[in-house]
Amino acid sequence: MTRKLETVLETLKGTHCAESLQSLVEDLRGIYDVEHVVYHALNIAGSPYAALTYTNEWVDRYIEEDLGRIDPVIQTAMRRFHPLDWKRLDWTPPGARTMLGEAIANGLGNQGYTLPIRGPRGQFALFTVNASAADRSWDSFTAETAQDLMLISHFIHQKVLEIENVEEKAPGRELSPRERDTLHFLALGYGRAQIADRLGISEHTLRVYVDSARFKLGALNATHAVAVAVSSGIIFP
Repeated sequence: MTRKLETVLETLKGTHCAESLQSLVEDLRGIYDVEHVVYHALNIAGSPYAALTYTNEWVDRYIEEDLGRIDPVIQTAMRRFHPLDWKRLDWTPPGARTMLGEAIANGLGNQGYTLPIRGPRGQFALFTVNASAADRSWDSFTAETAQDLMLISHFIHQKVLEIENVEEKAPGRELSPRERDTLHFLALGYGRAQIADRLGISEHTLRVYVDSARFKLGALNATHAVAVAVSSGIIFP
């Protein structure tokens, strides 16, 4: 686990209201050296919820013009589960290009990375980091921080559910002790060879435990499985 992630998770433990969560979202800009951080739930207990650093002017315009209907980030995230790198989305429609230009004019950076979050009771939220950067440096940033951002997105989502008093049953069937141990060591940042050695099993057997846990949790990959397991209280890193 990175030092930055440890700092964020420790702060989240003491976060118990919308105001303190907003403060954390603002602090994330400095921790990860980005211009904006956004948590936006389209449906939490039937209502939207947001903690973000965009300007009020841009947020008001986005809502008034209902730009979500043409926003490639929103439209793509509603159909996919994987993280979205904005530069790889389709910005060719005139409305989307115009919206992006207006967003940049209102203080957004040219790069963005968005993680869709879905809950078992129909919750749908997005966690986004945004910055001005060249493609190469942004690619390096997302490669280095992807696991941190995945975990943070799920922890923040879980905290919002707590703040809004929304019950969310832990997903999937109960994990076996070996599956929990495997995800626990992954959460701590151990490599697969290290984990296999600590558990006294082969790497092939370890892959079986990872895949089984991932299936039970409905996760896309090992990192997603760790995020779901930690945010649901199944494991504690």
